[in-house]
Amino acid sequence: MRRNGRIWRGTSIISGLMFCCAGIAAGQMTGAPVSGAPASSNTSIANGKDKSPINTENSLELVKPADQHEQAAYDEFHAVSPENPKKKIELGEAFLTKYQVSRYRASVYSDLTSAYLQTNQVPKMEDAGEKALALNPKNVQVLAMLGQTIPRVITSNTPNPSGELSKAEEYSKRAIETMPTITKPDTMSDAQFAQAKDQTLAIAHSGLGLVDFRRGDFAGAITELQQSVKLDPRADPVNYYVLGVADLNASHFDDAAAAFNKCAEFPGNMQPTCKENAEKAKKMGATQPAAPK
Repeated sequence: MRRNGRIWRGTSIISGLMFCCAGIAAGQMTGAPVSGAPASSNTSIANGKDKSPINTENSLELVKPADQHEQAAYDEFHAVSPENPKKKIELGEAFLTKYQVSRYRASVYSDLTSAYLQTNQVPKMEDAGEKALALNPKNVQVLAMLGQTIPRVITSNTPNPSGELSKAEEYSKRAIETMPTITKPDTMSDAQFAQAKDQTLAIAHSGLGLVDFRRGDFAGAITELQQSVKLDPRADPVNYYVLGVADLNASHFDDAAAAFNKCAEFPGNMQPTCKENAEKAKKMGATQPAAPK
């Protein structure tokens, strides 16, 4: 009974906190600053293009090269910083409305996926992400972003939550499986590309960990979330928080305290909760037997 109560408390808190840090993931997907590089889609690996002849985007490139006005509209959209998602959305939606057949639609949908996430427009984010993947199935960043976001926003009112978790699991696994096939863009250094890959894989493993957590598979959640924070230790306090709750439910009290302490290192509204839970985990470890790993 104590165990079930612990699970419920952790899950209810997470439902309130998971989405508050979604912008962190969105910022990663658009390319975090690396070696002084600006945070822009220019450092992104989202455009690891599917070069197969059946790829719709490639067919469009052959059929309709961009004219001067279309190119200018795309360049204006592309130049907008990911830190200005409202402007990104405004220009992106206008571009898609005006240019119904364009070689740039996959790229625009990809950037809009991140922008919608940053502005808490999850249904639009999912729609844009699915359209981006229809044009470029190898867009690992969109795959990872969808895989992580879907289990974060599930609530008691979500229709078919098990179906949503299965969808998130598929997206995350596809991101991990596809990553080795992505080639380094000419605009990125080896170090930038390696960091971008690690960040994207961290998000994909976070997604799998969240799916396992929602299903009550705490051992699976721990494995995936540990991999996520190993790949990108400073990415997201939510990963450490969920890892702490999973460890607590698995009776790994010392590990839970360590995860909550890591979460507490991040400034923000999660910090007090993480500090409090770290202390609780320490007290539980002193009075209850820990489970074997």
